[in-house]
Amino acid sequence: MSFEIRLPLFEGPFDLLLFFIERDELDIHDIPIFQITNEFIGYIRQMEQLNIEIASDFILTAATLMRIKAKMLLPRTEKDEEGNEIDPRQELVQHLLEYKKYKSATPVLSEMEDLRLAQENRGNIHEELQQIANANHFEYELQDLSLYKIMRVFEKVMHRFEEEQNRPKHTVIQYPYTIEEQRDVIMSMVKQRSQIAFSQIIAEFPDKIGMIFNFLAILDMLQLNLIGIEVGDGFNDFIITEAEGQAAQVTQLLVE
Repeated sequence: MSFEIRLPLFEGPFDLLLFFIERDELDIHDIPIFQITNEFIGYIRQMEQLNIEIASDFILTAATLMRIKAKMLLPRTEKDEEGNEIDPRQELVQHLLEYKKYKSATPVLSEMEDLRLAQENRGNIHEELQQIANANHFEYELQDLSLYKIMRVFEKVMHRFEEEQNRPKHTVIQYPYTIEEQRDVIMSMVKQRSQIAFSQIIAEFPDKIGMIFNFLAILDMLQLNLIGIEVGDGFNDFIITEAEGQAAQVTQLLVE
């Protein structure tokens, strides 16, 4: 006849200590170190009798409890900066409180895990993404996406952005001049003054584009015999006069 003894399983020494504290409804901030140490050592001895391999962290915790128990028997000489006696159980209590905080989150995480496992993965997602990629003419690589590939794509995007920024930009500026309008303006100036120097026209339209349009207008008027040209003082200036004779009559008809 044989019988089997089963010990409750604990994930670690702190799990076992919390079991003793909750079972006996002890105050975790004021642990009866003698009682806890005896129960902890008793559990380890049962494991030894059953030839169960004892983990090193259980042995370390047992040694820590025995050290705290010995310190509790001695006069307390250690004091903090404010002169208060240091409780030898303080460090153990802090570790237990931290362990209890994380352990309390275990049921919530376990429930989330069960809920996630109960969900069915969506089918044909790779095929659908491949169809979308083909329709939009880009390569589908989500199935083997990695941080390295993401960084390579980012590098390419930044390179293209720099190229776009450095690419020459052509700006079209519309100037308020036409050859026909400047021809009428010059003819009006000539009629009012009987003659006018090219330098005077430049003074009226000093910008570069204005000078170009005025010069082209003068050439056009010369071709049409609407004006005459007299060389003035210096090679950089000339006098514009009204056309004479039959050309003058043509000019009058054009103006009217």
